[in-house]
Amino acid sequence: MSSKASKLRRGWKSAFRRMRELRMIAKGLVSTGHPVLAHLIPIRRCNLDCGYCNEYDNYSKPVPIATMLRRVDLLANLGTTVVTLSGGEPLLHPELDDIIARLRKRGIIAGLITNGYLLNVERIQRLNRAGLDHMQISIDNVKPDDVSKKSLKTLDQRLRWLSENAEFHVNINSVVGGGIHNPEDALIVGKRALEFGFTSTIGIIHDGDGQLRPLRDRERGVYRAMKAMEKKGYSRFNEFQDAIADGRPNDWRCRAGARYLYVCEDGLVHYCSQQRGYPGKPLEEYTVEDIRREYLTQKGCAPYCTVSCAHQTGYMDFWRDPQVHAPAQQAQGPLVQVQRSTVSQG
Repeated sequence: MSSKASKLRRGWKSAFRRMRELRMIAKGLVSTGHPVLAHLIPIRRCNLDCGYCNEYDNYSKPVPIATMLRRVDLLANLGTTVVTLSGGEPLLHPELDDIIARLRKRGIIAGLITNGYLLNVERIQRLNRAGLDHMQISIDNVKPDDVSKKSLKTLDQRLRWLSENAEFHVNINSVVGGGIHNPEDALIVGKRALEFGFTSTIGIIHDGDGQLRPLRDRERGVYRAMKAMEKKGYSRFNEFQDAIADGRPNDWRCRAGARYLYVCEDGLVHYCSQQRGYPGKPLEEYTVEDIRREYLTQKGCAPYCTVSCAHQTGYMDFWRDPQVHAPAQQAQGPLVQVQRSTVSQG
């Protein structure tokens, strides 16, 4: 395909994707009885071992493809508008393309969070054919160290391949806090992402409960500089992190379990990756009644939560439907303790 034809194709796909995103927002504003975003885990195993992450192991097998396709259909039946495949490392799933294609067939916006290590030109083109809409790659430093192997030095060539071949949107996310040795690396990573034509965001590493781990002055300075670089858009509505960076609580209505679902590799629905255990109900049994209950349930972990996916989906409903107090067993935080800390995704 010629360079001009490729550019036109990318432009058309970008415009079509933006139209679907606007429909997603409109649907979310009109109706509160469906999930806006779900994280779906096709494999818990990861090919890396980053010091702050609690969302992986080094032995789990991929979830069988028939099971994954069934879960996609169940989420579609609930009216879910965006599904992001995460892990572990989702590119380790041998039939990932089929899962993405099923998402698109069911009218769902398909996202992927990856460390990027397994990308090459052929793999990117396969993701194009499957219909992937969004990819996020986390890059934590310029050179790999004992905290994170997700480095610009290792991934720069893969970013170049993405810039030349990807027909989907690419966002590069950096982190501060949690023992990252050189927070200024985030600025180098962010600027490099913009040079390739990608968007760039920054996350704040939280503790093992998804709760605030305050930033130091040096980290706050990097955070402010990175925020100034971010392009505006729905996915960048994360002003809640300003309060987090300053160590202040947020006053908001968390709609996790309703507008945002985290579906683990066992097919259980949780509030998020850091609050595993509640509702802890199989997706096969999850109904609109569960969505309505959790939509109105106040979460005790909300004020100091740093999980950006829960916050972003909550923006649609911050102005409506006050919540009631959570059940006693959930009011003080998670039912399942997860070890180590991790970045503020889902």
